[in-house]
This record gives sequence, C-alpha cells and structure tokens, in this order.
Amino acid sequence: MSTSSSAAVLLSQRLSRRRVLGSAAALGAFSIVPRSVLGAPGAPAPSERPVVAGVGIGGVGHGQIQQCAGAGFHVGVLCDVDSVLADKTFKKFPQARRYRDFREMLAAEGDKIDAVYCGTPDHTHALISLAALKAKKHVLTVKPLTRTIAEGRILAAAAVKAGTMTQMTASPASTESGCRTCEIIAGGIIGDVTEVHIWSDRPLWPHGMTRPAGSDPVPQTFDWDLWLGPAPKRAFVKTWPAGSLTLAQVNRHKANPAVYHPWNFRGWYDFGTGALGDMGCHHWNTPRRALALGHPSAVSASSTRIMDESWPLASVITYEFPARQADGRTLPPVQITWYDGGLKPPRPVELEPGRKMPGSGILYRGSKGVMMASGTSEVPRLLPEEKMKAFTLPPNTLKRRGGIYSEWFEAVRGGEKPSEHWPDCAVPLTELVLLGCIAVRTGQYLQWDGPNMRFANSADANKLITPDYQNGWKLEG
Repeated sequence: MSTSSSAAVLLSQRLSRRRVLGSAAALGAFSIVPRSVLGAPGAPAPSERPVVAGVGIGGVGHGQIQQCAGAGFHVGVLCDVDSVLADKTFKKFPQARRYRDFREMLAAEGDKIDAVYCGTPDHTHALISLAALKAKKHVLTVKPLTRTIAEGRILAAAAVKAGTMTQMTASPASTESGCRTCEIIAGGIIGDVTEVHIWSDRPLWPHGMTRPAGSDPVPQTFDWDLWLGPAPKRAFVKTWPAGSLTLAQVNRHKANPAVYHPWNFRGWYDFGTGALGDMGCHHWNTPRRALALGHPSAVSASSTRIMDESWPLASVITYEFPARQADGRTLPPVQITWYDGGLKPPRPVELEPGRKMPGSGILYRGSKGVMMASGTSEVPRLLPEEKMKAFTLPPNTLKRRGGIYSEWFEAVRGGEKPSEHWPDCAVPLTELVLLGCIAVRTGQYLQWDGPNMRFANSADANKLITPDYQNGWKLEG
C-alpha cells in the first residue's frame, strides 16, 4: 500500500507556493523571509514551512500542536468547539486564524494549509480525519485512530487514495528501545515467543458509572452539539453531583469533576474506548512489529461489572494469534494478554525478590528466556538481571527514527513515510485494540475473520464493528 510516489507529486504541488519555484506571478505573490531574519541559522523561513491547522487544541492538543510547531510546522489555523479550554493555545499562537467548526475551517482555509492535526475525542477522529484527507491534506490524528473498526478501514482506503502522509500519536516502534526489542526477539535471544503480557495503570478517569440525571446550561463558549457530532443526543451535564461516584470510579488523574468534557469522555462507550483504547496503541506497537502480528484468530475478555454505557473498572483480554511468516521464518502461535484497571500478570519467577514490576509494562516469554520492558517499550531487560549483565546486545539492524512529529514533518516535506502511516501501521494497530474493546462489551469468545471484517460466531459483536452515526452525520470514503 505504498503511497510514496503519489505523495511526492502531491507534495510538490502543495508546497510549490511556499518554495516559490514557479513563475514570475508566483514571485510577485510571495516573498521568502531570509533565514537570518529568524535569528536561527539553518532554520526554514516561515514561507517555506508547511502550514498545519490544529483541530481539538485544548487539553492534550495544547501540547501536541506545540510539538508540531517544534518539529517545523507553521501553526496557521486553530479550531476548537470550546474557546475557553482552547484559550491558552490561542494565546500561544496569536497569529493563527480561529474557527469553531472544522467544516468551515476546511472550506475557508483549504488552499492555505498543508496539514491537519486532529486532537478531538475518539468519536470524532474519523469524521475530521476523513474530511482532511478528502481535502488532500497530510493528517496527524491522536490515538486511537478511530473508535470503531470500520472507521479505520475507511480511513486506510482514503489515505491511499489521497496519497498524503498520515501519522498517529502512539509511541512509535522505531525508537531506540522499540528497535532494540525487535532486534533481541529477531535474534532469537529469548527463543520463540509464545506468550506476552501487556498491562496498563489506566484508567485515570471515571469508569463503571451510569449516566447522571438532569442537565446543565451549555456555556456560550462551548458548542455541545458539535462536540457530540455523530454520537446519540444526550443532555449536557457539567459536573458529577457530590457523592455520585464511588472511590473506584473517581478521576485519579487530577481533580476533574467533569462528566464528559473535558478529558472524561474516555470512560463512555459513545465517546471513548476505555483504558485499552487510551494506552493500547502505545503498548501494542512494538510487540506488533517485533512479532509480525497480523489478524488474531480469536479474542476474549473478562472484567468487572459490564455497564450499559461505560467501560468497566478493570479488564483482562486475551488474544490468540496463529503461526505466521516473517523474514523467511515461521513464527509459532502466540497468546497475548492485556490487563488494565490496576491488574497485572502473575509475577515472573525470573524477577529478583524485592524488584518491582513496572506500573505499566510488557513481558515476553520465549523458549529460551524472558524479557520485560515498560509499557511504551522503554528499557527492555532480560530477566533475571544477571542474565542482562552478561548479555551482548545484537548489532543494530533497524533504522532508528526521530519520533512522532519529526517523522510526520519530514514525510510532509518529501521524506519517507512515517512509521505509523495509517494503511501500514495505525489502522491495523488500532484494530487490534478495538477488537479487545468489543470482546469486553460482549463478554463472548470471539472468532475474528480479519480479511472479511467480521466475527464468525457473534451477531452481537458484528453490530459493534460499524458506527451508528446520528444527527445527520455520515462517513463516506
């Protein structure tokens, strides 16, 4: 599904107005500010920098749009349904033109921007990302890429058709630690891996709750209907009534009493994908690459009480992957188990007494040994530690990359595809996460037919593959 050729052609067309490599008319219309004016030798002049529009730039988007700027983009446009939450970002980029509705933004700015960053809640990722692709923009979307599997397949096809460079904000497997993990496994250091355990300390927001009664006035600075987007209509409730959440349900991340917005959307089926959706793309990225994972054959889950509208407090999800080919070798079947809500796998006997397992982590068990790393695959270590001290690292065989934002920036400028380009990585990675989400909601042992995007044994699960868009919204590739 390579898009490098078409992307290069599109890049030339999109950035020609900034590089001023055309006619005398172009020279008359634009002028390049010398690098020396910027006071940064070697830095691109503003008119040479790709222009990015940020959609959803309050909350986590505040930091991530700054990361885009730090990578080299010019932040020219900002869009958010909540002007109060977005205010600090507006102040950070006072020259950026402001919008509330992403559709109006794309209509007005389509010929002035090269790329779009999408940092909204999960349930609107696909709508905004697809609209940007249809406008032939490069797109960076926060993880998980989509809330449902079908949305991901639509975005993958659209990305190929658009020929633009796409990226997702999950910890890339192309970091030093990610590559080192892959090289250790590929080198047979721990033998054939047949068992993996992945655990997260999430959620850090309310889970296991029921919808509060009543409603609150919607602030004039916030467009609740646009925030809801394709989700079913519901009343706006600003904060939880006192005493309505149990200790286990409260937001452990910060003192945030919000019911839905900001931040606490993740705990609701209609808007988020729970703890697995939040952290799964980070934690699964390196194992997926290291073990050449394709479609699982089956997935099942157990959890605390299943709620009607919100994700459970804790869950354990088991994936079964069949034997597969990688670099001319046949890899054995592997079982991968995910834990969240404070749960962890049994302590490995190889771990020294007194040494703690990380709050979030990954454990690989092979026929010759065991390796453990953090949840984002940092500091991979053989167990026990004495084995690691006697270990000689294999030679580097994989290319180390610069990171989420720099990879995307270089790709937009004509470099190689980002490591999480949607058709190649972000879509299948997000799909693995979402399969687990469906297993949690149904509580069934599910047999997955990946090529045909269906469960072979569950009508209930199949209903959760495709989103039920409402309020007049449609997702058409």
